[in-house]
Amino acid sequence: MKKFGLIGYPLSHSFSKGYFTEKFEKEGLDDYSYELFPLKDISDLPELLKKEHHLCGLNVTIPHKIGVMFYLNKIDEAARDIDAVNCIKIVNSRPVDDFFSGEISSMDVRLEGYNTDAYGFEESLKPLLNNNHKQALVLGNGGAARAVVYVLKKLGISFKVVSRRSTRNQFSYSEIDENVISDYKLIINTTPLGMSPQTGEYPDIPYQYLTDKHLLYDLIYNPEETLFLKKGKERGASVKNGLEMLHLQAEKSWEIWND
Repeated sequence: MKKFGLIGYPLSHSFSKGYFTEKFEKEGLDDYSYELFPLKDISDLPELLKKEHHLCGLNVTIPHKIGVMFYLNKIDEAARDIDAVNCIKIVNSRPVDDFFSGEISSMDVRLEGYNTDAYGFEESLKPLLNNNHKQALVLGNGGAARAVVYVLKKLGISFKVVSRRSTRNQFSYSEIDENVISDYKLIINTTPLGMSPQTGEYPDIPYQYLTDKHLLYDLIYNPEETLFLKKGKERGASVKNGLEMLHLQAEKSWEIWND
């Protein structure tokens, strides 16, 4: 039996569980399962590994993408640069008894950390890019923005983060005017604004200045079309939601677990 799962808190809805359960059924992997493990405190991870000794891999979601790094034996270069892990490969997993200082010290278990969000975002974004998209606005500066910023740097796209406060390196929303919208034709929403069930919300930018040369990318996938994307589409902009990114990062996790 091989078991995989998702750790985070709360876990009221999981794309990953549905995705992998369907995948296992389609591929006839009857002895594989994907479970939800709502860990309120990341310090409960060692106890989870002791209890669930068939675990081969974990996905990680909020609020543990940073805190989990303390428990890992190896961290992939991209995950280290992003400073967030959303995928763990559990190597040579067997029942574990020896823990100290909250760290997993048994030689029977080795935990490797990766960030597949960056891969999913990059591979879903690249086919959409053209010469208009040399500068980007990243709406939000939370954890979800980390992978986006990493990818933009990798692709050589200059960017500005937009948040509630203006600093030397980022705009405030009040500074986004017609000139800024004209200069930055790739706009990426990393905030939860517009996510179900709060579908009436959207980032506060001047949508009236968008054109058919703009590309709006929303990391949200539920609903399929947020107000952010709808308002962009009304102005002729190209739009993309986060569903393909999720599919790609899930498949990358699967590849890592089976490598």
